[in-house]
Amino acid sequence: MLYHLAKNLIMILFYPLFRIKVTGKHHIPKEGPVIICTNHTSNLDPPVVGITASRTIYFMAKEELFEGKFFGRLLRKVHAFPVKRGLADRNALRSGLKFLKDGETLGLFPEGTRSKDGKPGQALPGVGFFALRSQAEVVPCVIISDYKLFRRTKVVYGKPMDVESFRKNKASAKEMSEGIMEEIRNLYEIHKN
Repeated sequence: MLYHLAKNLIMILFYPLFRIKVTGKHHIPKEGPVIICTNHTSNLDPPVVGITASRTIYFMAKEELFEGKFFGRLLRKVHAFPVKRGLADRNALRSGLKFLKDGETLGLFPEGTRSKDGKPGQALPGVGFFALRSQAEVVPCVIISDYKLFRRTKVVYGKPMDVESFRKNKASAKEMSEGIMEEIRNLYEIHKN
């Protein structure tokens, strides 16, 4: 309930303020587990993915954001769940896998932190873990924006990746993550201008 209310309010604000243009939304499967993997340049990225994707998304957020009672509760209501950064957080991994097992959509930022120069950076192994351990479709996404008011923000969803070929080649989580990041970089190169 609160998720959809928040989504509608943010849509009303963000679409005109950041002149959001979405491409490739049809690549997001309508049902079944999905991981949307996006580059990360700003704290505004999660709500932008949330309002442009056609599905309800569960996001990992750094544990520190959940420390305040009110804000922590609010984050959970809008489908965020905590992760301890810099560690293999088993609770976060279990939560993410459970959402996927239940056929939900997980929104992940493979870099784990915001890029300083706006370009897609290096991936951490976490997203590869989720891709290899679940039956989820993996949809790469790139956000191209400096988030200045009334300047164009591009959100591009790519085709779902062939995760099975990574499984057949016994890819590690890190290799899978790098494969995903490579797709995001390709989208960035094609759409950056």
